[in-house]
Amino acid sequence: MNVQNIMTNLEAKHPGENEFLQAVREVLESIEEVYNQHPEFEKAKIVERMVEPDRVFTFRVAWVDDNGEVQTNLGYRVQFNGAIGPYKGGLRFHKAVNLSMLKFLGFEQTFKNALTTLPMGGGKGGSDFDPVGKSDAEIMRFCQAFMWELWQNIGPDTDVPAGDVGVGGREIGYMYGMYKKLAREYNTGVLTGKGSTWGGSILRPEATGFGALYFTEHLLHKAGKDIKGLTIALSGFGNVAWGAATKATELGAKVVAISGPDGVCEIPGGITKEMIDYMLEMRASNRNKVEDMATKFPAAAKFTAGKKAWSVKCDIALPCAFQNELNEADAKELIANGTWCCCEVSNMGCTPEAIHTFQTNGILFAPGKAVNAGGVATSGLEMTQNAAHISWSAKEVDDKLHFIMESIHEACVKYGTQADGKIDYVKGANIAGFMKVAQAMLEQGVC
Repeated sequence: MNVQNIMTNLEAKHPGENEFLQAVREVLESIEEVYNQHPEFEKAKIVERMVEPDRVFTFRVAWVDDNGEVQTNLGYRVQFNGAIGPYKGGLRFHKAVNLSMLKFLGFEQTFKNALTTLPMGGGKGGSDFDPVGKSDAEIMRFCQAFMWELWQNIGPDTDVPAGDVGVGGREIGYMYGMYKKLAREYNTGVLTGKGSTWGGSILRPEATGFGALYFTEHLLHKAGKDIKGLTIALSGFGNVAWGAATKATELGAKVVAISGPDGVCEIPGGITKEMIDYMLEMRASNRNKVEDMATKFPAAAKFTAGKKAWSVKCDIALPCAFQNELNEADAKELIANGTWCCCEVSNMGCTPEAIHTFQTNGILFAPGKAVNAGGVATSGLEMTQNAAHISWSAKEVDDKLHFIMESIHEACVKYGTQADGKIDYVKGANIAGFMKVAQAMLEQGVC
């Protein structure tokens, strides 16, 4: 395999799809050496097939706003790779959503899902619908219109969407209600992230953030560190950041910053349970302003407009919001402020330049496909419960999540340990996920 040749061909076929091309390059550069040790992969053109999605659905979503005016958005579903199970991945509602973004997310999801040890392929979807400032009624009508176009292409053994940025329990509920009406069957396994009274798994809302902290704990222990007493800065204040803040606080760390598109809230004394609970209200308000935290808790939180969480001094940085949200300048600022660990909780949260800066400066770093896999892993556990028509206790789900995140960490160590004994978690995660998917594709023939 020649990475540059493959990338040149891919760039010619998909010009301008920068996020997708970035994700592919990172994986191919990590796996090149191992791939070339397997001539059977080259003969079957595994990589050339793996970098193209199985299929992509694009559709118009027309809906009526509260003023009675018709609005039109684009909807997508990318079924990227189904070699090891039904397509699995979230739906993202955000004004910046485009095909490049969803292809990158679907590609990443393929390897992330492989790391979980569960039988799930990779997929992703969403729309350029912007939930900010929309009423509940408008969000419901959009979700119903979106599902009207999608429902025939998903199913519990075909493609199982979940939530992502802009899509939480409320949106999943609206979409499932429409799916049930259209399909005329009560099959809860078709979506995950559902309400606890109608097929949702206990701990699913918290799972991405919880799993990220479990992985971070394993990474720290491997490095001879303890999370207790450490300071953490995290970006975002949505579902993922909420889960991460909750578990970090439970484990004895101190979350000293959260951020949003409007700026950063510094919390010198550490975030409290009351403040963590308020994060859910902030997300549900559709205002998308982290300043609301400082307004609500003026004695504990200080808001600074236009700044990122990475401007606040901390031991550990946890990007929890969006892809490429932490760049090279941010990485240098963190290092200058004494940060010595960064774990991506968002998908591809750091730019390649930021990752290079962390790695060349000896900063502990782990990629999103490993760190944030607890969310989709618990979605997989939700699928299992739905298929068996049972519900596990919080302890049962948490124990399984612990086991999965420990297994992911072990796989990263196995494939990422270098000759000098240091661990390249990026390389380890990419190789571990790739080998599982590649072997499945090889055994299933050219299809």
